[in-house]
Amino acid sequence: MSDYLFRGSLEKLDKDIFDLTQIEAERQYRKLIMIPSESTAPMAVREALMSAFQNIYAEGYPSEESRWMSEEEILDHPMRLADYRRNGDPRYYKGVEYADAVEALARKRAAQTFAANGFTANDIYVNVQALSGGPANNAVYQALLNIGDTVMGLDLLHGGHLSHGSPVNRSGKWFKAVHYGVDANEKLDYEAIRQLALEHKPKLLIAGYSSYSWIPDWKKFREIADEVGAYLLTDISHIGGLVAAGVVPSPIGIADVVMSTTHKSLDGPRGAVLMTTKADIAKKIDKAVFPGEQGGPHVNVFAGLALTFKLAQTKQFKKLQDQTIKNAVAMADQFTKRGLRVPFGGTNCHMLNVDCSSVVGEDGTKLSGDQAARILDIIGVVVNRNTIPGDKSAAAPSGIRLGTPWITQRGFNEKQSRQLADIIADVLLACAPHAVDTVRKGKQRRAKVDFKVFNDAKLKIRKLAMGAGIDFKPTKTGYPHFYYIDDKATTGVFELNGQRIRQVLDYVASSDLSALKKGKTQVTSIATPAKKPGRAVWSKVC
Repeated sequence: MSDYLFRGSLEKLDKDIFDLTQIEAERQYRKLIMIPSESTAPMAVREALMSAFQNIYAEGYPSEESRWMSEEEILDHPMRLADYRRNGDPRYYKGVEYADAVEALARKRAAQTFAANGFTANDIYVNVQALSGGPANNAVYQALLNIGDTVMGLDLLHGGHLSHGSPVNRSGKWFKAVHYGVDANEKLDYEAIRQLALEHKPKLLIAGYSSYSWIPDWKKFREIADEVGAYLLTDISHIGGLVAAGVVPSPIGIADVVMSTTHKSLDGPRGAVLMTTKADIAKKIDKAVFPGEQGGPHVNVFAGLALTFKLAQTKQFKKLQDQTIKNAVAMADQFTKRGLRVPFGGTNCHMLNVDCSSVVGEDGTKLSGDQAARILDIIGVVVNRNTIPGDKSAAAPSGIRLGTPWITQRGFNEKQSRQLADIIADVLLACAPHAVDTVRKGKQRRAKVDFKVFNDAKLKIRKLAMGAGIDFKPTKTGYPHFYYIDDKATTGVFELNGQRIRQVLDYVASSDLSALKKGKTQVTSIATPAKKPGRAVWSKVC
């Protein structure tokens, strides 16, 4: 009997999409990615995401009893199938007998991973269905608050998150948001937070941040929440891996609800986990996630999460998280030594910030975070622009935010982290920001960078990306995923196009390219700051 299934590889069925996947893989391999909210998931996790679980719907939850089953009981398929057939299933769909097992396993392993502060896995109620951090936080609001209630979190400009009451987010539109900030030393002032809480009496107090680089004092937040009668939500999205490994203090059992994404320092698939030690809150959260926030969950993500939490319980994972912090601390110290200001005074987690506004051009123009991020991206370092204390708007941030999870996964230690910080500092300090008048947007900020510094930085980043220091002598088997490229190659073919490409070439080349006919060739050269002209043969002009 014939069928209607599409067979064949991705490359065969859609070469364009296949090519995009390969180009993106190449980008990730060849650049040093320092986005604090990113990491590389193990290939085995990605294999789980590609499993047949992706094909099914599973609205609802596994049986409540499965929370207290051992892994052996969850994986006893004959017994679980017998229960399933005899007693039915609480989900709205059939065909979920194995979805029950994989979700129950993900919940159990999450509880085992985060058990801390005297609370065992059996004391922790886990929900793994929220699709990401923002929806997970919104589920907490739906579970515990009424529209119009007061929530209190860190100001976005000082390192908070959109879902902590930002006016552009649902959390700031549906609830009365009050924000605390950092003090003159750019640190959390717990007494000031307490006074603000006493004044506004929030129903929900939020601790945990997206760019503030110090681990909060969970117990002090608990005391403030208790004094004003508030629930305490700790958003450990960024530091989830550090908490899971036990290298920083855990809020489990201290907070009413703990939320973590699973794709940042936890190195797992895109998702989120909500945890509480209180049965009544657990029931409210489950109802808020489904059917409150979303419909059917992504069952294939449960498979990736189950593996992620298993790996997070290993010694290797703990070493990774410990080194991640050491690398961030080393980078912060090196930036400070190079004369670049590190907002918040440093770090004790996986991320740090750099104030780009300390780089000032001859006309008084300051380097922006966006300019810095774009320049660094071209040399092979991926960061994101970010607000820092003193900024007035998230649209024009003065800082960049850097994280060490991904580079630590690739094998970086403190020495290589300092080398990387030096390269970044070389480039930023060599920038010459300036203002230009534009026809459409008026005065705009621009930045130039010294060519030699820029080119040297690119070559150093290439060597670092191959798995060793800038003094590394490359071999034919580069780390981690690609082969060594010969830096001495002298020929290549480049296709240049664009609306003004002829004008650009006329400006930079030594010959009269405007006189060149279509399809004809011409020998020319391009002068460099090193006064060594690069020889080029233009083989085609369109």
